[in-house]
Amino acid sequence: MRHLLDDVRIQSFEPIPTPNELREEFPVTDQSAATVHAAREAIKRILRRDDDRLLVVVGPCSIHDRQAALEYAGRLRPLCREYADDLVIAMRVYFEKPRTTVGWKGLVNDPDLDGTFNVRRGLRLARQLLVELAEMGVPAGSEFVDLISPQYTAELVSWGAIGARTTESQSHRELASGLSCPVGFKNGTSGTIQIAVDAVRSAREPHAFLSHTKDGRSALFRTAGNPDCHIILRGGRAPNYDPHHVAEAVQLMESAGLPARVMIDCSHANAGKDHRRQAIVCRSVTAQVAAGNRAIIGAMLESHLVEGKQSHVPGQPLVHGQSITDACIGWEETETLLAELAQAARTRRRSLTRD
Repeated sequence: MRHLLDDVRIQSFEPIPTPNELREEFPVTDQSAATVHAAREAIKRILRRDDDRLLVVVGPCSIHDRQAALEYAGRLRPLCREYADDLVIAMRVYFEKPRTTVGWKGLVNDPDLDGTFNVRRGLRLARQLLVELAEMGVPAGSEFVDLISPQYTAELVSWGAIGARTTESQSHRELASGLSCPVGFKNGTSGTIQIAVDAVRSAREPHAFLSHTKDGRSALFRTAGNPDCHIILRGGRAPNYDPHHVAEAVQLMESAGLPARVMIDCSHANAGKDHRRQAIVCRSVTAQVAAGNRAIIGAMLESHLVEGKQSHVPGQPLVHGQSITDACIGWEETETLLAELAQAARTRRRSLTRD
């Protein structure tokens, strides 16, 4: 009697294009390469304290509509230039959504919002949009959730994030150690900062791990380690954006022998999952920066063309430019908060120059 031992719970599988096939379809142009390289280098200088600007990652909670994303980028681009002396702005371009239980997993996994999981189309849309944004001169910041999809997109990402649910994952720390962009690690969902500190320590070291090449072959990857990593305070059971928690994060990083570099997420648990409180968090950040805090290297904002969020109901049209995942602040408030962050960076610069 033969026993079925493998693929017992696999219903089907569908081959998808290799990373190199999509790279040929949507190649990196000279302009897009220049955008990504310049942003990465600027962020590295901020992390190494060779640049006193603030890094601001701002944009939709998730991307579900390419046209709305391009419109958002079109509005963000002039602000990138206007505040270039004080801010390095990257657009939040999140294609994958980690889930505590279940829910829509993002554009890459389900681009048609209908549970058909047309990953082939999702990967094409993601890479196409990243090329378009880079050609516009708008750097992209993105979270790495899946361990294979970075081969399709990572070369076009200027700043990467490892989320609260995966910061403790050895595989994601290994991935970060080999990424070519700076990476931020969020504290755990409970609010534990030490998890993010440990992740930064791990990602700075060389690793060896199994993955897939851009030709789709299994391979052993050996990394050099990524020195351009930092932590992100996103709250947990309670907010952790205030001066006390920032000082705690600094102490933990210094005790671990790491550069004290902290980004503050103005959304998620820091805002009590209420998008209207992002401004309160952001203004705490600006006050700390203006007071001369050099450990704070940046902030994150969840922002879209239209304030709030909407539920996706099959067969019903969606509001253009409004989130279908976490609620976001609207465009006018985004402009206001970016101006305040730029002013805080200028104030810190003047105060440190006087000192």
